[in-house]
Amino acid sequence: MGENQSIQEKLLAFKKLVKFSDSAWDERGLNPSNAETCSILENLFNECANDLIEAAKSGLKSIQFKQILQNGLSRFNASEYDTEEREFICDYFFQLSIIVSVDFKGNLNRWLYGRILSTIFEVHSFFKGQDKVIDTLTQNCTSCGSKLETFILRKEEGIPDYNWTVIQCSECKEYNLLSVGPNIKELKFGNYISIEQISKSDFTEEQANVRLEQIKFFRKK
Repeated sequence: MGENQSIQEKLLAFKKLVKFSDSAWDERGLNPSNAETCSILENLFNECANDLIEAAKSGLKSIQFKQILQNGLSRFNASEYDTEEREFICDYFFQLSIIVSVDFKGNLNRWLYGRILSTIFEVHSFFKGQDKVIDTLTQNCTSCGSKLETFILRKEEGIPDYNWTVIQCSECKEYNLLSVGPNIKELKFGNYISIEQISKSDFTEEQANVRLEQIKFFRKK
């Protein structure tokens, strides 16, 4: 498979992801934004992903991908979103930049903090909590063996372990089942994207694995 074809498939998987579902907010320990805001965010990200897919089809290079990302980011008016929403937006743009192999951290810094503050924060990292990883959960992809890492940023006693998560490896696109356990207040994804949440109150582990196999079958058709 060519590099651009691989990029296209990863971008298509990103588009299929319900990026601002209630469960996605819950994973960050946050209350969901209103439905209208989430719909706008979803549509703006899918527009950007579409632009990147067309660029990959045309064989464009990193500098063009970076401009497309910047154009996509410019569609988001930072003043219209609160801090948590802006950080969530940056997380997804960071995922897109990884897919197309573009260094986009400086652009995200400037959008998140403003031009003056970003020159201060860039010497550290653009994610506010990136240098505060307190634990890392690791499991191997069941297909290619890549390490699928989940970075734990905050814990809090008493938070239940609500869901199984169907995730997709960024290397080989295989679907895997993830459980992070209780007391996780904030986390970030590593070498994978989240595809679907499966409630532990409604599904046993065996049933969650059945759902995993269904996703593997139908999404690879």
